[in-house]
Amino acid sequence: MQLYSYFRSSAAFRVRIALELKGLPFDIVPVHLLREGGQQHTPEYLARNPDGLVPLLIDGDHVLNQSLAIIEYLDEAYPQPPLLPGDAGQRAHIRALALAIACEIHPLNNLRVLKYLKRTLEVSEDEKDAWYRHWITLGFGALERRLASDSRTGRYCVGDTPTLADACLVPQVFNAQRFAVDLAPYPTISRVFAQCMQLEAIQRATPAVQPDAE
Repeated sequence: MQLYSYFRSSAAFRVRIALELKGLPFDIVPVHLLREGGQQHTPEYLARNPDGLVPLLIDGDHVLNQSLAIIEYLDEAYPQPPLLPGDAGQRAHIRALALAIACEIHPLNNLRVLKYLKRTLEVSEDEKDAWYRHWITLGFGALERRLASDSRTGRYCVGDTPTLADACLVPQVFNAQRFAVDLAPYPTISRVFAQCMQLEAIQRATPAVQPDAE
């Protein structure tokens, strides 16, 4: 398997976590999102992924994009350990937690949005950072309330084994830390994150240890 990845991409980070949790061997193909105007915009990369985004996973004849779709593919093609365990209700709950991060928080703060804020709307660096922190705190507030009040929350977001929800949570906490978001109001999120970070598989997926890390 080949994973086209950028070390700091939250979406690529999610897929690296899933691959590592499943113990699947893969090679990283770095795609630098800033260098040379963004290597994701080269004709060679766009031929593989017209969206011009990372991650992209190649598994045999399968060329897959969109991080959550990739992870669900991995869970179906390589079912152990499952990242969407349980009955239909529990799997829907896991997906809802993952989507709250991947669809409600992350898209407002990804690189394309931040570039538009800076280059087109000409907001200041402080205003850009305030934008970033606003959407994380809004999303984390709701996520904290959900996790803290749900009996299905265990050592991880759902139960006592990591799932798709944790694969989404960990990169978003990394982003929050990077932008100096105060995590004290989110004790359940912080506890689950700390539990995740004890896993060697997740440690291997972190940005700092990627081959393209700067």
